[in-house]
Amino acid sequence: MTVTETRGLAAMTDGARISWVALGDTSRRPPVVMLHGGPGLPDYLGDVAPAIADLAPVYRYDQRGTGGSPWRGRHTFARHIDDLAELLDGWDAPSVVLIGHSYGTNLAARFCLAHPGRVAALLLMCGPFIGEWRTQDRHERHRRMSAEERERLRLLTETPRRTEEEEVEYLTLSWFTDHADLTRGRHWAAQGARHQRPINWDMNSQLGAEGRADLLDHHLDALRERLPARVEILAGAQDPRPLSALEALAHRLDVPLTRIDDAGHEPWLEQPEITRTALRRFVRGATAADPRNTT
Repeated sequence: MTVTETRGLAAMTDGARISWVALGDTSRRPPVVMLHGGPGLPDYLGDVAPAIADLAPVYRYDQRGTGGSPWRGRHTFARHIDDLAELLDGWDAPSVVLIGHSYGTNLAARFCLAHPGRVAALLLMCGPFIGEWRTQDRHERHRRMSAEERERLRLLTETPRRTEEEEVEYLTLSWFTDHADLTRGRHWAAQGARHQRPINWDMNSQLGAEGRADLLDHHLDALRERLPARVEILAGAQDPRPLSALEALAHRLDVPLTRIDDAGHEPWLEQPEITRTALRRFVRGATAADPRNTT
């Protein structure tokens, strides 16, 4: 079946322009909006969206300052939340099914805090992590790397101006431990290192600092009160980021957690059918009022 693709460039109130793409019948409501991670990466969820585009239109966009949305200026959660709200207005979408991945789960949660009435359902995929998870993440990545790989990554991290070849190597070493299968993980990380570029390191630094200064952990009680009726957390059990941090989040929010075994931080790569089934089940349930979502 052919699925229609629609592209656009949305003007924000501050003059920024956001590049977006929709897959599927954009007249159907509610649509799905997928929020990519980073922060500072361009959208990379193009291979995931087709799994659900027959159930609901799927919108994706490059967050400002990344990919097709060039912009220079300070990054704040408030501005990125406003971007999403303005995009929804432009798409004539009063409410949406939000699916966030990695950092995109943090953005999705903060959007839900600010605009709870606009979130019809919420799927948090591989995040957001709460508590002292970073120490366990570092230890697990250290365990998954050889001494030579750890030393090479240290040297590249300390290199002030990396060449293109060094940047690809740096990102590959930084990302391959995201995966349960480290051999295939190195291949996937190298692909990402070449195609998920350029990285907006200023955006990464600014939003990272704001997130550490204003931890989502401190807003979980308020978030629980603002959640839509349908919320789920999807986790790769072999993500180096500790599964216990997502289990703690699920407990605090009183929402279900689906664990995907033998998968890391990008479960659609290592367990594509299981991930596809989980996504379709969630979206089908979130859009059940539409009689066309019965397949």
